[in-house]
Amino acid sequence: MPNVCLRLPTGGGKTLLAAHTIAVAGEAYLEKEFPVVLWLVPTNTIRKQTAEALKNTSHPYRKAIDANFGGKVSVFDISDIEQIRPQDLTDRVAVIVGTIQTLRITNTDGRRVYSHAEQFEPHFSKVPKNLEGLQREDSGDIKYSFVNLMAVHRPLVIVDEAHKAGTNLSFEMLAALRPSCIIEFTATPNTDPKNGSNVLFRASASEVKNAEMIKLPIILTEHQDWKASVHDAIETRNRLAETAKKDAQYIRPLTLFQAQDRGQEVTVDVLKQYLIDNERIAPERIAVATGEQRELDTINLFDPECQVDFIITVEALKEGWDCSFAYVLCSVANVGAATDIEQLLGRVLRMPYAKSRAEEALNRAYAHVSSPRFGEGAKALTDTLIDKMGFEEQEAAEQVQVRQPGIPGIDEQLDLWNQPPVMVETVDVAPDLSGLSPEVASQVRVEPQADGTIKLTVQGDVPQELEDRLLATMINSAKRNSLKTAVARHRLAHRKSQSPAQRGEKFAVPRLFLNVQGQLELAEEELLLDLGGWSLASCPATLSESDFSIKETAERWEVDLKGEKVVYKHLDQSVQLEIGLLKLDWTELVLSRWLDKECRQADITQPVLLEFCRKVIAHLTEKRGIALRDLLRFKYQLARVVTQTITKCRRAAYADAYQTFLFSPSATVETSNVNGFSFHNQRYPAGWLYQGAYQFKKHFFSQVGELEGKGEEFECAQTIDTISEVKHWVRNLSGRHQTSFWLPTSTDRFYPDFVVALNDDRVLVVEYKGEHIATTDDTKEKRNVGELWAEKSGGKGLFLMAEKRDADGRDVRAQITKLIK
Repeated sequence: MPNVCLRLPTGGGKTLLAAHTIAVAGEAYLEKEFPVVLWLVPTNTIRKQTAEALKNTSHPYRKAIDANFGGKVSVFDISDIEQIRPQDLTDRVAVIVGTIQTLRITNTDGRRVYSHAEQFEPHFSKVPKNLEGLQREDSGDIKYSFVNLMAVHRPLVIVDEAHKAGTNLSFEMLAALRPSCIIEFTATPNTDPKNGSNVLFRASASEVKNAEMIKLPIILTEHQDWKASVHDAIETRNRLAETAKKDAQYIRPLTLFQAQDRGQEVTVDVLKQYLIDNERIAPERIAVATGEQRELDTINLFDPECQVDFIITVEALKEGWDCSFAYVLCSVANVGAATDIEQLLGRVLRMPYAKSRAEEALNRAYAHVSSPRFGEGAKALTDTLIDKMGFEEQEAAEQVQVRQPGIPGIDEQLDLWNQPPVMVETVDVAPDLSGLSPEVASQVRVEPQADGTIKLTVQGDVPQELEDRLLATMINSAKRNSLKTAVARHRLAHRKSQSPAQRGEKFAVPRLFLNVQGQLELAEEELLLDLGGWSLASCPATLSESDFSIKETAERWEVDLKGEKVVYKHLDQSVQLEIGLLKLDWTELVLSRWLDKECRQADITQPVLLEFCRKVIAHLTEKRGIALRDLLRFKYQLARVVTQTITKCRRAAYADAYQTFLFSPSATVETSNVNGFSFHNQRYPAGWLYQGAYQFKKHFFSQVGELEGKGEEFECAQTIDTISEVKHWVRNLSGRHQTSFWLPTSTDRFYPDFVVALNDDRVLVVEYKGEHIATTDDTKEKRNVGELWAEKSGGKGLFLMAEKRDADGRDVRAQITKLIK
């Protein structure tokens, strides 16, 4: 069965995404109107919280499910399975929330879900006695158990925080439930090459940030004294609270304090008393959340009348707690040794209302930590982002920005871009700086500490010679490797601080517009269709045999969908019918309405689409003689074909309008920088980053996204990077229409590979095509629209369809040089 994993960094909304997954999987794969869902979480605490959230019709998780299924949803905790009625599994979406431990027969809950229970008898009244794959009593009769009930309905299994569940034994136990598919969500999937998760999709931290889900970067201030850490955390929250007053929506920034365990110096009680006595915080502004004190259970932190601004915990917030008003994390424990800090750090990453704020200070998270050794705080947080929270090495190095204590960064809207990154490390002995150039040596400050160690502060880049001197200060190989990692991270951060985007430079690119009655309108599909007068009403509502056909043989059904044959055994169909998943009392009008809902399109009015669906069904039943009951059996396949037919009709109309309004003699095409496109200084949501040996010097952003470290496309990028006339360039990310430059084609959007700013303020757009696709129709169309954009730019834009060797034998460098001279 399909077993796939979706990987998102902490704070990326995995649980909300899981709620949306039910409808997506139900329609696109399961082809069930109301899927049965077994939702597995790692612990009983999260199980109860998840079940409560899904039962609450005002909670975003439940709203996501209700919106897709018209509110026909039933939610059950695994402890309440006896309350499930047969109609809950056929006429509604049934979501059963449990843990992976629930399925283990070694515990009480496990024995319960496998046991025969008379109250389940009504569920099995129409199940064929010879149905295979079910557990049976000694008599041979089907056992009326929860596990068998799931096996009959073949549930969609959702595994949240899958890295905590994923042993082979766990998934072998799931086999008894005969899942239709298993979908995992985690920040840190099991990467074992033999038994690891099958990662179908991965979102990077920059993509999640671009989706306005999380606050980044993390502004880290490291203190040697816990009291200074607490004081600065309070001040940070106070400044953020003042900034939040300018926001259109209500935001009350909160500080999370991580106290130490009992028996240590700064326990919960000590910290709370310190806040009251020394920082003069009113007791009603403080809430304690530990295993014994659960003061948050009855408090709505989002209520404007709520007075709580500070929350003290040790690790009690680690499971399921979520408040996007949390902005500041302060750990008075030694952050290098603190446990569960990744869970607390994740709580301050969530973006309020999942929307970026106008005040930049509100788009960032803040951490104040105490550590006896300088540099441990940044190192520990960076390691946490990588090892526990799903960040890549480069992302983590860029997203932890160290601020020196006492710098009032928030008062200046935290404009840290002009502050060079600083690497602070504690080493065993002072480094030998003799023989280094004065420029390099001046970057290093050496300060002896009371305990005999040496505090090193390094600014600027670290050349190899300096790295060798620094590594020689560490006697222990483990410490030496740790320092080597710190140097690599500092280089990444330094490179980011030097990038044109980080310095606030502008990179604008003219866009392609149509002049419509004196107004410049972006040349998009919606505009062109509107200008061309497209309407679904003008499309034929007929499906040929090659589009859609149903054949019944002695043993099976065969359904052809535009050449994609789907085969169904009669046995499976009879089971589906007998347990009530097929509504035989439907009429053609009811099926039309169902198709209208399934095939809904944003640019088609409901009456027009409903009439189109009615005509399609009438044609199939009256002209082609297909029985209504057969259409009902395969209504999801029919919906897929109807959607394909509408798409085909729209594409044909768009292709005609594209030629007419962009390339005809009467076309009113212009380019303009007014309302044009520009590469934003913080938005480069690469799904993955270049990791090759060559260090690019002129990329507009600090990292190059989605580029392999070898091959012809890499060689093209390397060539662009070394041309003297190039000011800076961007590896243009495909499919990011809000953050990448694109041009329209007759079928979709065209994202050129590279966009280049030249020193003379012209813009060069380069699309690289390998020899095997250099002459395809797709390439020709991209060349046409690229050259149209260049022609209409009045000399401000240049377009090149680059090849390894052009018709005159020129290489890529010569092709670019010829064009820009």
